[in-house]
Amino acid sequence: MPDNFKSTSALHGDAPAAAATTAWADRKELASAAFERTRMPIVITDARQPDNPIVLANKAFLDLTGYTSDEVLGRNCRFLQGEGTSPAAVAEIRAAIERERETNVEILNFRKDGSPFWNQLHLSPIKDDEGGLLYYFASQIDVTKHRMIQTLEAAEHRLLMEVDHRAKNVLAVVDGIVRLSKTDSAPLYAAAVQRRVQALAVAHALLAERGWRDVPLDEIVSRQVAHFASGRTAMTGPEVLIPAVVVQPLALVAHELIVNAATHGALAQDTGRLQVSWQATGHHGGFNLRWEESGRRKAGSPPGAPGFGTTMVNAIVQKQLQGEILRDWTSDGLKINISIPGTAALSTAKGA
Repeated sequence: MPDNFKSTSALHGDAPAAAATTAWADRKELASAAFERTRMPIVITDARQPDNPIVLANKAFLDLTGYTSDEVLGRNCRFLQGEGTSPAAVAEIRAAIERERETNVEILNFRKDGSPFWNQLHLSPIKDDEGGLLYYFASQIDVTKHRMIQTLEAAEHRLLMEVDHRAKNVLAVVDGIVRLSKTDSAPLYAAAVQRRVQALAVAHALLAERGWRDVPLDEIVSRQVAHFASGRTAMTGPEVLIPAVVVQPLALVAHELIVNAATHGALAQDTGRLQVSWQATGHHGGFNLRWEESGRRKAGSPPGAPGFGTTMVNAIVQKQLQGEILRDWTSDGLKINISIPGTAALSTAKGA
């Protein structure tokens, strides 16, 4: 016991919640043993002294912080704070001390070696029989690992939500493809559905390569066109970065256009050619795309009732991407102009 130790007769500890007769007789000694032997770091500060210094600290506290008893006693607990400690957490502790009330605060503290740890601090006033403030009891729990787990779980949850959102968007498109693709032939129906799903898969692979970030417009178009007539296709235009949420719908549009050109349009003829060009509109991801088919042997003419491919292209451009599409059948082929407003396309696609 320190030489300057003075008993505070007006201080009486809390009664045990449960105690046998034999233990009750030794409750003070047992409480002292529990204080020192518990694995929970604990300190007692003297509220009657200037700056509320530490006057008792157990071994668990020294082990947690890396300090020796001489480096701890007589100091305010703020020495555990450092760069990155939240001023709001400090203010909450200060307010609890000023109001002489209990509080629980999670605060970033630092060990003697400078390593950080997240401290779940419980602070409680200890008063005498007349209600006068004598000490503060402060227990700490190192919740660093728990906080890391929470952070990882939150990140995993956000990732799963994003995957769920993307999957739902894709599955909604696939559902539409399966329901609306029309043909009297089962093999042709299966082939039509399969190639449209494959077009989505190509776009998905492109997004994965880019880390689900913006993708250059020429890569979206070229990957769809390459499967049909890359040798008779010319593409020109500046780099236009397309937001990730717009890539798959736009890829499906490009797929439908190239399939139509290869089966019914100019590229169905040996002399057919395709010229694709684009210009940015100044908005993020916004562009005007020009699709020109030429070299048909017969004069082009507008078809009768639009097929599923045309209907789907119109719906994607006009409804999902909030854009415009114009078709002009010429004597030599077909010209299509597609205008997509980037900002509107992005916000609309996210809300889909």
